[in-house]
Amino acid sequence: MSSRKQRKLEHIQHALSVGQDRTHGLEDIKFVHQSLPNTNIDQIDISTKVGELLLSSPILINAMTGGGGEYTRSINKSLSLVAKYSNIPLAVGSQMSAIKDPSERSTFQIARKVNPNGIILANLGSEATVEDAKRAVDMIEANGLQIHLNVIQELVMPEGDRNFEDALLRIEKIIHSISVPVIVKEVGFGMSKETCQRLTDAGVSLVDIGGMGGTNFSSIENKRRTRVLDYFETWGIPTAASIAEAASSKLPLTIIASGGIQNALDVAKSIALGASVTAFAGHFLKLLLNLGEQALKEEISNIERDLKFIMTALGAKSIKELQNAPIVISGDTYHWLVQRGIDPKNYSQRMIKESRLSD
Repeated sequence: MSSRKQRKLEHIQHALSVGQDRTHGLEDIKFVHQSLPNTNIDQIDISTKVGELLLSSPILINAMTGGGGEYTRSINKSLSLVAKYSNIPLAVGSQMSAIKDPSERSTFQIARKVNPNGIILANLGSEATVEDAKRAVDMIEANGLQIHLNVIQELVMPEGDRNFEDALLRIEKIIHSISVPVIVKEVGFGMSKETCQRLTDAGVSLVDIGGMGGTNFSSIENKRRTRVLDYFETWGIPTAASIAEAASSKLPLTIIASGGIQNALDVAKSIALGASVTAFAGHFLKLLLNLGEQALKEEISNIERDLKFIMTALGAKSIKELQNAPIVISGDTYHWLVQRGIDPKNYSQRMIKESRLSD
């Protein structure tokens, strides 16, 4: 077995054993209760957009695996079948393994085979060239491409990259050379407003902030080391703070929130902080492998239903209105935002403008 293939399987094994540490900061977010929401659950519309892609709900199955032989092929098949049933997008794991080893292509192509009309996102690291990007997109007839940023994971990974020069330049070249939307995605250490500014300057309009608080890739890679780099175990910007960093920049960005999101309340809070879409990985993978496809389908349906309940209670009839729901921020997230020059009152003193039939 190749070292890359072995690594893919180890990542799944350790992701399940490490779990999600749920230090995402969303517990610091509280909605301001509305006693007169003037809503009817039948009016609630949870559709949203990622660039030009129209989604039926703000739930995305985020990049997890592929390139690890039949086991990862079976996981991608199941995830794609669930995505098809639930009518939600799916991102595959990094396809560099299949670009380097054509025998691994089927572990990614299965996603398109079982869901020919669904929204499927390709995935590569920031080391990818324009040619790599075109191959990844063509491989699965992708509707978009995720480029993941994983500096900390690579540094902790025993065989990882140590040179991150010119990553932004490569991303810029890819954006201007392929025909599908490009999403730049962190893998669990959060994105700062300064990073968002640099990405926007390079032409990026879609980011997945990948905050700290979900699957900890530092912990995963440390399990593969003889000498543990424990100083990276608690590294990163928590999900809640990272969404606010990206949103406060007022840049022309669509924000995807990920990093420990597990339920409808996490989804609602992430959207209220500024996200348009929320992405699930570790929680869905564990559910799929432990309980099967049907359980994951039911979980997604329950999250969507519960989100409609929450929006009804808040008087938010759409995702756009939910983005204006007043929230009070406390704890570590409050202190982070204040020290970073982001005024929490911008969130607490706003209101949802009630839409009328004549509008």
